[in-house]
Amino acid sequence: MNTLLPTSTVGSLPKPSWLAEPEKLWSPWKLQGDELIAAKQDALRVTLQEQLNAGIDIVSDGEQTRQHFVTTFIENLNGVDFEKRKTVRIRNRYDASVPSVVGDVSRQRSVFVDDAKFLRQQTQQPIKWCLPGPMTMINTLYDGHYKSREKLAWEFATILNQEAKELEAAGVDIIQFDEPAFNVFFDEVNDWGIAALERAVEGLKCETAVHICYGYGIKANTDWKKTLGSEWRQYEETFPTLQKSNIDIISLEYQNSNVPMDLMELIRGKKIMVGAIDVATNTIETPEEVANTLRRALEFVDADKLYPCTNCGMAPLSREVARGKLKALHDGAAIFRNELSN
Repeated sequence: MNTLLPTSTVGSLPKPSWLAEPEKLWSPWKLQGDELIAAKQDALRVTLQEQLNAGIDIVSDGEQTRQHFVTTFIENLNGVDFEKRKTVRIRNRYDASVPSVVGDVSRQRSVFVDDAKFLRQQTQQPIKWCLPGPMTMINTLYDGHYKSREKLAWEFATILNQEAKELEAAGVDIIQFDEPAFNVFFDEVNDWGIAALERAVEGLKCETAVHICYGYGIKANTDWKKTLGSEWRQYEETFPTLQKSNIDIISLEYQNSNVPMDLMELIRGKKIMVGAIDVATNTIETPEEVANTLRRALEFVDADKLYPCTNCGMAPLSREVARGKLKALHDGAAIFRNELSN
């Protein structure tokens, strides 16, 4: 992008109450059939306009067309049985009832391409689309078929690559893969997780990003964070391998976290989406707080590679709070942008 310090969100934004129960993950749709399709498009228009009103530079659909950032994609694949459920440990943090892999996984049709085309028709702004990463996908399922986390991840990587190429053809400027699992399974990430992610982006000409954070602002994640001590150094385990990868942008959590900023030195040369908005609190940052986070980041990332962003998605927040946080992100980036220009 030509814009200095282009702002964006990680992905999800709150859904309006007429579409799904607000401030809740996995909230069921309130409509069905053609009414649901129209309602999703209306919600997309609304969330796009709120991003534009706030001055956000790289916009998204706010994940209005999906219930969850992982499972909605998986629901559209062959080989996964949502009726045959098992309880698994999610990212070594909490137990959840998940669907089972019962056969070879494949994609019978595009999942998000029509939605991406619709978003592209609504704006001339650069658009970003989010997909789940291969490792995070396998951590959201019970695999009774392949019985190999690595094998299943590579199968998902191939499927994701098919979807990503169609999203690129639909006019998406940045394709982001969400990989919170990269902050947990360090040996696997370095052994094959990043390689699988590179398979997912193979052949793409648009920019690619990977989002690695400490999770949504839900209790299971905030409780886990309290056990991590005064310094959260998980990024240190995988940054050297990521720095050598062909992923263009790395999205990280910093606002109100205990992540040492100097860890970004390990990925010097990459574009970095610096999380300057805390999604685990209803307190709206001041523009100066956002600007200060960006000032500190500048020591470790060049200004032309610094992308102000949110820590994670904001689906669990109220629309009012999310709206305020979007404005704070824009205003804080504007303060720092003016400083760099003078």
